[in-house]
Amino acid sequence: MNSINWTEEVSKRKEALIKDTQTFLQIKSVLDEENGTKEAPLGKGIQEALQFMLNKGKEEGFVTKDVEHLAGHIEMGQGEDILGILCHVDVVPEGDGWTTDPYSADIRDGKIFARGALDDKGPTMAAFYAMKIVNDLKLPLSKRVRMILGTDEESDWRCVDTYFKHEEMPQLGFAPDADFPIIFAEKGIWDFYIKQETMKDNHIGAVTVKQFESGRRFNMVPDLANAELEVSNGINELETAFNAFINEHKVKGAYQANGNHVSISIEGVSAHGMEPNNGVNAGLYLAAFLNSLELSQQAKVYFTFVTDYLWKDSRGKTFKIDFKDEATGDVTLNIGLLKYDEQDGGTIGVNLRYPVTYDYEASAKQLETVLQQQGFTITTASHSGPHHVDANSFLVQTLSEVYEGQTGEKAELLAIGGGTYARSLEAGVAFGPLFPGREDIAHQKDEYMYIEDLLKATALYAEAIYRLAK
Repeated sequence: MNSINWTEEVSKRKEALIKDTQTFLQIKSVLDEENGTKEAPLGKGIQEALQFMLNKGKEEGFVTKDVEHLAGHIEMGQGEDILGILCHVDVVPEGDGWTTDPYSADIRDGKIFARGALDDKGPTMAAFYAMKIVNDLKLPLSKRVRMILGTDEESDWRCVDTYFKHEEMPQLGFAPDADFPIIFAEKGIWDFYIKQETMKDNHIGAVTVKQFESGRRFNMVPDLANAELEVSNGINELETAFNAFINEHKVKGAYQANGNHVSISIEGVSAHGMEPNNGVNAGLYLAAFLNSLELSQQAKVYFTFVTDYLWKDSRGKTFKIDFKDEATGDVTLNIGLLKYDEQDGGTIGVNLRYPVTYDYEASAKQLETVLQQQGFTITTASHSGPHHVDANSFLVQTLSEVYEGQTGEKAELLAIGGGTYARSLEAGVAFGPLFPGREDIAHQKDEYMYIEDLLKATALYAEAIYRLAK
């Protein structure tokens, strides 16, 4: 075991690994259900990315399977038990403001830039090459090693649900989709809609909000918000007030008037929904500005609620549902979706993440009570409870030894607000690819992965696969 130089084995395959990673990243694998077909239910790009990986598996002589075009696997080795490596081929939408094309997989300054470079296509290719190395070296294994490929991790996890209806559950495994050293605990994740009850008696104000919209996903901080307004009086004052607002709050905005019709927008900063404070939520800022205007009654109720309960409070304090524990930290609320129009009133899409020891039931009740008092209802879109693996388990101990042996650093056990596929296994942890001290730019513009880190992760995954499956 100690005679294998894992880093050297990766170096031998460096050029091929980088080239395959680039080709994989150049596939735009964003959810596109509108154009879905029977063969590609989540869109052409996602199916192409899944097929690309299955084809790579076939080329290596591994066993491959496409499970209803929603998931797949690549398997090597023999044995009763399975070591699962849980990856996903889908990526979040690219957003705006990239330096180079988000799907160019451009290499500069020792980094590979693309949507999915870090989350999760770069690490997926690293884990695939790790399997290839173990196979090339003809190392004896007592378990099957199975890379499970999801296609809907960034949205509704239909891939995992479908996959495990048809296929075996691995006895243990890891997801290369978060941070090194080892993530042994993950927060609960609750996505829900808050819907405004429409008003019969809607007194019209000086400003009518025809439409307001921000955000694409529950788990992303929205980086753009737009509103279409009709102004019956005070149009000159409106522009002055808007400019004063964006200057005061140091955000970018645009204002355009055409007669009494006004279009306004605010630019924010996108970030992963697990820590909303890493971004600037354009929707919440624009809602706060609209709340300062003389609006119709229904709009006023909506924008006042958003401003009073959600703006500048990512911890649920105003709702009295805030909580923190030592293992997994704070409750966080990301306001990923905001929408208002005259006919239907307003909706809000919230991504709430909560610690392992949190009383979810009591908080859901508390939230519902507050919302009812304010004239809103709540509907769950999805809910996944928290996940936790024993620190003394074979899985955690082995990965710790591998990490410490190769890096010379202590394998601290981490807890995160993010949700990885690891939580779909009873004994599953997240293992890399982000090394300590590296900036987490998943879901942000100019997402990248250091090539050096891609190679280091591959060496760690190769040894981990061998040690866990031998």
